[in-house]
Amino acid sequence: MPRRLPRTCAATALAGAVLACGSVGVLAQASTSTAGTIYTCVDDKGRQIRRDRYIAECSDREQRVLNKDGSLRQILPPTYTAEERTEREAEQKRRDEERAAQADAVRRDRNLKARFPNEATHQRARETALGAVRQAMKASEQRLRDLADERKPLVNEAEFYKGKKLPSRLKQQLDANDATTQAQREAIQNQEAEVARINKIFDQELEHLRKLWGGALPGTVSVATRSTPSATR
Repeated sequence: MPRRLPRTCAATALAGAVLACGSVGVLAQASTSTAGTIYTCVDDKGRQIRRDRYIAECSDREQRVLNKDGSLRQILPPTYTAEERTEREAEQKRRDEERAAQADAVRRDRNLKARFPNEATHQRARETALGAVRQAMKASEQRLRDLADERKPLVNEAEFYKGKKLPSRLKQQLDANDATTQAQREAIQNQEAEVARINKIFDQELEHLRKLWGGALPGTVSVATRSTPSATR
């Protein structure tokens, strides 16, 4: 006659069997839920990769997880370290700035070509920009001649005081004439420098325009650093 287990032992054995069966069921269900899962991504060379597990070489980019029927289950974002994220953000910022700069170059070239459809219009703009400066130079040169004329009688008067102290009035007039003359000379030097600056700007712009007139696409011609002539821009 078979030996009967105590009631408590039998109950424990039955519970263990139930738990074991339950665990097997959960594992089976998990296996079923992942069966047929497809991971896809496009690598840095533009190739599409499809696998039944996470794609390690695509950890720096988005991966799509598909069901067996091809429907989308989820999208896995890239996984980066803090340093990698910083580097990628800096790279993205650089690319954004490059795109913005390129768009600005295209816009600027289109506007420039529309404003100056030929060399004659550009030359007229140059003359307009130079006109005000040249006019100021003529005024300064005339002022220098006037100051020289004003100085002659003062110098003649000073001849009477050779070896003597000049009267304060005469000395003040001579000093004022000298100071004003020096100021006008400096003004003419600045005006000459401004003429050279404006001509340099228009020379660079003309070189750029000739390439655009010759068929270069807007935004493809390298642009020299240039300032804007205040008279016309």
